[in-house]
Amino acid sequence: MGRVTVRRRVLRIRDGASSHRPDTLAAEEPMEIRVGGRPLTVTMRTPGDDFDLAAGFLVSEGVAHAGADVAGIRYCLGATDDGSNTYNVVDVVLGPGVEAPDASLERNFYTTSSCGLCGKASLDAVRTVAAWSVADDELRMSPEMLATLPEKLRAAQKVFDSTGGLHAAGLFSSDGELLCLREDVGRHNAVDKVVGHALRSGMLPLRGCVLMVSGRASFELVQKAVMAGIPMLAAVSAPSSLAADLAAESGLTLVGFLRGDSMNVYTSAERLEPQPVA
Repeated sequence: MGRVTVRRRVLRIRDGASSHRPDTLAAEEPMEIRVGGRPLTVTMRTPGDDFDLAAGFLVSEGVAHAGADVAGIRYCLGATDDGSNTYNVVDVVLGPGVEAPDASLERNFYTTSSCGLCGKASLDAVRTVAAWSVADDELRMSPEMLATLPEKLRAAQKVFDSTGGLHAAGLFSSDGELLCLREDVGRHNAVDKVVGHALRSGMLPLRGCVLMVSGRASFELVQKAVMAGIPMLAAVSAPSSLAADLAAESGLTLVGFLRGDSMNVYTSAERLEPQPVA
């Protein structure tokens, strides 16, 4: 398995004084996802929970909707010229009757850790048809309960404590219980790892749940939430205009700038009750 963190000797300068010391960095390595032995995409990720990442990616692409849609996931032996295993190539075996994605149409071969959609062939290909509607989800949560999630997310970030360089995504129940947390250098990877865990655990669709992310709320993260059947996405930073548009179209509650007891609710505010007095 690849390392989650890497030690590096650095020159540290503080208040005019300098010294050499070891520093801990978040690891970033490429991972190739294959489906039935056929290369589909490469993403830059932090090693760990790789099978969840692959499974969640296929949920986001509209390929998998239930645990039975993925018959197996394995690391590929002989991934290098000398036959050794880098643990950076995974192969997904789809269940009977599940149609494999067309790599030539859906996504260019390489994506970065900062933007999982950079390889999309066109914007039209992004608006994947979801298997479930979140518009009629009966989730209700008080603003006070929602305001506790960022601190719970932060408290559970073990690797961030040592590196300061990872995004986090956490899945919470309506009563604020942390159900799953994943970290990664890519915010979209962290979400895919959460969704992949849910797929492999037979939890989809994630009705009545809240997805909390440590960074901004992009179009892509809204799409991933909708594809997993999650009715509410909350972020500590800003959403993009396209993210708000997709959330409004889908009936997803989008919350941004969730810090302390303050927040901006961009769409479907009725899920936050009781409503604050204006």
